[in-house]
Amino acid sequence: MSSRVREILSWYRSENPGVIANLARILNHGRLGGTGKLVILPVDQGFEHGPGRSFAPNPAGYDPLYHFRLALDAGCNAHAAPLGSIEMGAAEYAWQVPLILKANSHDLLYDEADPMPALTATVDDALRLGCAGIGFTIYPGTRDRRMLYEDLRELVCEAKAAGLVVVVWSYPRGGGLSKEGETAIDVVAYAAQIAAQMGATMIKVKLPSEHLELPAAAKAYQRYEIPIATIAERVQHVVQSAFDGKRIVIFSGGAAKDDQEVFGEIRGIRDGGGFGSIIGRNSFQRPRDEALTFLETVMRIYAGEID
Repeated sequence: MSSRVREILSWYRSENPGVIANLARILNHGRLGGTGKLVILPVDQGFEHGPGRSFAPNPAGYDPLYHFRLALDAGCNAHAAPLGSIEMGAAEYAWQVPLILKANSHDLLYDEADPMPALTATVDDALRLGCAGIGFTIYPGTRDRRMLYEDLRELVCEAKAAGLVVVVWSYPRGGGLSKEGETAIDVVAYAAQIAAQMGATMIKVKLPSEHLELPAAAKAYQRYEIPIATIAERVQHVVQSAFDGKRIVIFSGGAAKDDQEVFGEIRGIRDGGGFGSIIGRNSFQRPRDEALTFLETVMRIYAGEID
């Protein structure tokens, strides 16, 4: 085991051996194993956005088994998906690539500013399917966030007792936040802090912009001259906000975009001390050969092999 992985695991010494073993499994798996960097393939978009929007750009993606194979062949650290998808491939792939079961989801069939996802899987499901971890989305800033926090607290207790890693998607929404404010640097840093305080093993947030949303926070950023001009500076601040970098923070790949734009963001995450990326649409919405080449480049950037 590398010294970097040992260092990261040392931050989680209060967890039981099962959690540490599963976290080590994820950190040591795949192309980036041992580096302390992570690239995870998440495919929950069929539930979250609808099948046509998600898979029509690459029809092979309608088959959940395609995503297991893509994660494995690309050398991803893990594959994350909802219950039905994980059930499709767990028997064949649970022992080949670490799996993260997404435990809550919401759909877009009812237009709402304050989403309240349903619980769609359990810790027992994750154990039954051989998963290394379980995932849960919270929406800080929404009307019903308190209920999400309470549900997450119960899940954290149950998952950790069972030895599972807990990955928290922390996506600010609703309330008084503007659309631009959902990815504002002060808001994303706040979201990372909330997830860390809730007991997340690993935290997923969106890549922040330079925008400052909250007036009181803006005053603090200006008074203390917190640097936020570049992607690397903003990533560094978000990571700092998760227990001074002692919690794993990974960043969403977001909507499909130009390769060079993605690679520029990856460099910024790397240079800012981010732990990696969880890249869905930018991976599975392209033909397999292109996806493998794309993911290889992302991983080479994180490994420091190319700039």
